[in-house]
Amino acid sequence: MTTHEDSTSLKRVFGLPALVIYGVGDILGAGIYAVIGDITKPSASLVWVSFIVAMVVAAFTALSYAELGGRLPRCGGVAHFVHQAFRTEWLSVLVGWLMFCTCLVSMATISKAFAGYLMASLPGLPEWFLIISLFAALGYVNFRGMKESSLLNLICTVVEVSGLLIVILVAGSFLFGGAAAAAAPVTFTEPALGWTGIINGASIAFYAFIGFEDIVNVAEEVKDPERNVPRGIVLSLAIAGVIYIAVSWLAVQVLNPAELSASNAPLLSVVSRAQPNFPKLIFTLIPIFAVMNTALLNFVTASRLVFGMAREGLIPAWAGKLHPERATPYRAILVILAIVTVIALAGTRELLAGTTATLILIMFVLTNLSLLVIKQREPIISGFRVPIAVPVIAMLLNLVLIVYAQQKSHFFALGFMGIGILLILLQNAVRKRQLPSI
Repeated sequence: MTTHEDSTSLKRVFGLPALVIYGVGDILGAGIYAVIGDITKPSASLVWVSFIVAMVVAAFTALSYAELGGRLPRCGGVAHFVHQAFRTEWLSVLVGWLMFCTCLVSMATISKAFAGYLMASLPGLPEWFLIISLFAALGYVNFRGMKESSLLNLICTVVEVSGLLIVILVAGSFLFGGAAAAAAPVTFTEPALGWTGIINGASIAFYAFIGFEDIVNVAEEVKDPERNVPRGIVLSLAIAGVIYIAVSWLAVQVLNPAELSASNAPLLSVVSRAQPNFPKLIFTLIPIFAVMNTALLNFVTASRLVFGMAREGLIPAWAGKLHPERATPYRAILVILAIVTVIALAGTRELLAGTTATLILIMFVLTNLSLLVIKQREPIISGFRVPIAVPVIAMLLNLVLIVYAQQKSHFFALGFMGIGILLILLQNAVRKRQLPSI
């Protein structure tokens, strides 16, 4: 029999191991399979150093999220943090809207990559059909519940991590098993490289670490969230970072940077050079699982964000209604399906990716600012804490990256912000008309 609590509360299904798997799967996603070649262009053979720099930058904001996740373990993410920090409804709604847009634009970007991989093998299928099919399938899994979503996440995470471990094992065997010495040497001229190239590479590599922030959006489905949410964030980022650094270092030992940066499938090129007989079909399928995993986790995050904001009264309560049997925010899922499909079919992958990155950096700035305000108001707490210098440094680093983002991304991020402000004004106007006259 369904109880009242079942229809108003999310189920706590995440222990620490499942939460770390969720976080690692979200961070790894499709990033490393696609961006390592782009990172190699400015950083050349020091691509692994760019990953280290990017990991350090991401770690500052991750630590801020870890403290906030332990202090405020509720759905709503940045919107909830800003609401608690500034207690201003319109600002919280705007932040929630921007976070919602970030998830949707990221999903749209990923759907383009998903369709591209499949179209390479199945050219007869149109892009729009593949995109709609992907969203419909992920929407159904999300509707079924967190256990089903976690199972698919687990499968996709195992596949994508296995792919990276294959790169490490095959490349390591090539280098340390004598095959590298027997192979014909490849000569190339590498330009003198300073910190400028490394930092430019790190600005790209930073986006491969995005995903740890999604953990706070499932905090109400985590067992003992005050302890497990901070641990989950830190462990997820650390595991993903070690894998990234190992893969990037090995990649430039097997292939010279010019070859790696020119490849459309850089890790496939690494495996093919290290082990020519390795089945190429495997590295055609693995990226598909990787992008599907990232899309699923963005979908889950967006739906829980809408649920949290509706419960806080920041948006109409209708949007946060839970299904009486599945205890999932089914109305939010339907709204997301409609909006993200339009965005995916209307935008290009390059533009969508740049806009996603800019919106996420804005969210990171607001998150760190919220932690500063909350720490000043409530300086003594139990549990996970970070020095006040952490959010300050993180905010400054994020602002620098926003400045260096693509100009088109600035325009589209401002466009989403303008739409959010317009929706807030319309909502306030409706509320005023509904108030009884005195």
